[in-house]
Amino acid sequence: MLLPAAIITLIFAYVPMGGLIMAFQDFKPYDGMLGSKFIGLEHFRFMFEYPDSKQVIWNTLIISSLKIVFGLIVPFAFAILLNEVRKMFFKRVVQTLVYLPHFISWVILGAILTDMLGSKGIVNSALNAIGLDSVFWLGNGDWFRFTVVVSDIWQNFGFNTIVFLAALAGVNPSLYEAAEVDGANRWKQTTHITVPAMIPIAVVVGTLSLGNILNGGFDQIFNLYNSLVYDKGDIIDTFVYRTAILNGQYSFGTAVGLFKSLIGLILIVFSYRMAYKYAGYRIF
Repeated sequence: MLLPAAIITLIFAYVPMGGLIMAFQDFKPYDGMLGSKFIGLEHFRFMFEYPDSKQVIWNTLIISSLKIVFGLIVPFAFAILLNEVRKMFFKRVVQTLVYLPHFISWVILGAILTDMLGSKGIVNSALNAIGLDSVFWLGNGDWFRFTVVVSDIWQNFGFNTIVFLAALAGVNPSLYEAAEVDGANRWKQTTHITVPAMIPIAVVVGTLSLGNILNGGFDQIFNLYNSLVYDKGDIIDTFVYRTAILNGQYSFGTAVGLFKSLIGLILIVFSYRMAYKYAGYRIF
């Protein structure tokens, strides 16, 4: 039963790793990987010496960190609020509505946001209606970061809430009954029973998210950014696409991808150890 899955994983996850050799070559498509010239760490050296590299890495860290932090806080709080709803029909309807955006691609969401946040869009029109000036959401670097983080949370927080609701489903109802008998109100029941029950899974989700610290979200940034926000919104993936892939510099793109993978591997190992130490979470 495991053989088909193992074969698919081998073909699509392990065999392509042979292409990592391009990171150490001056790869030419007509020469192939076996015939291209070996140049060692030249692409990695160029990556760190390139004038925009530091800013791009910094942008990626800022955007990814904000997504991880608020992407953990918002579903955590929303799960607590949703857990207090007693009308099961209303609860299910709300839960369904908030996680639906997770299944919409950023090609569609990017077009919607571009239209909504334009100078004549519904958001700026609403600001003008109450006497406020229009905001250049997608043309100002600082506002662009804000827009990226908020839109990413809006798309994913409903789906991430499911993890915390699953943790709450395992809480023994007798704990709430005993607390109520002892005179605890809903606030005290939440702070002393609900929140402690969610802390372990929150630690697990938060620590394992560190492995994606260099993944700023290519699909989202690519569909929203423009040349006006390169200084604040350009991340590693979009930088590589624009400067390497479009110009046929496949070796440089592979080198950056390998660098990201190595950093991600280190952070995943570190976060896994932290999750095991503080939350007792382990896979093996």
